[in-house]
Amino acid sequence: MCDLNGKVAVITGASSGIGAATAVLFARLGAKLAITGRNEANLQRTSDECVRVAPAEAEQPLLIIADMCSESDVARLVDATIKKFGRLDILVNNAGITECGTIETTSLEQYDRMMNSNVRPAYQLTMLCVPHLIASHGNIVNVSSVNGTRSFPGDLAYSMSKAALDQMTSCTSLELASKGVRVNSINPGVIVTEIHTRGGLSDDDYAEFLEHSKSSHPLGRVGQAEEVAQAIAFLASSNASFITGEHLHIDGGRHATCFR
Repeated sequence: MCDLNGKVAVITGASSGIGAATAVLFARLGAKLAITGRNEANLQRTSDECVRVAPAEAEQPLLIIADMCSESDVARLVDATIKKFGRLDILVNNAGITECGTIETTSLEQYDRMMNSNVRPAYQLTMLCVPHLIASHGNIVNVSSVNGTRSFPGDLAYSMSKAALDQMTSCTSLELASKGVRVNSINPGVIVTEIHTRGGLSDDDYAEFLEHSKSSHPLGRVGQAEEVAQAIAFLASSNASFITGEHLHIDGGRHATCFR
């Protein structure tokens, strides 16, 4: 079992999906949480579940309603976390969006939206958190995608944004290693969350997509957010103390396949 007891963690995009599942698992493992999202009702629901599963003596999670595309909101997240907890041990850059499109159909506006949502906030937040992570010898887990390491048609801008996040992971892991800060990414395959329907898929198209994904993932199924959360908790814990610069696929083997 990963030991996160007493560790202070910032988790972005914690109002649903992988971020929410990670927050709940971290709470169960005794972490002190600063969680952020845009949807206040959903973020409160995550917080309530964190309180339910956490040890009786645990502090209430710090909830920060924020738009990660806003520089001032990102800065406010860091300031509020340090003000409340006095330190930072773990940063989970999870917030992100997806949209489909090819080089023929992806507009520059869509491209900018992908980069401004999936890369720029993680860059800014990491930059602001690094001094605190150096002080604690903490670590960073970036939530990327199998699209960051493998090529698929039809997700061009999204895949480019995740490849950029993977390169940020690799470069910062080298830059911060001598300072005792580990940096890793997790690279999920298709996981059952709301990200695809928010990205424009209808309910029927999403159901068809999930069914097709059974054939594109060698394990014969799609993944669950809780399975990704387990991997994040491992990389964030002392169990992974000699792991940095890693891109860990949680994708049912999809990264190892040829296109079909």
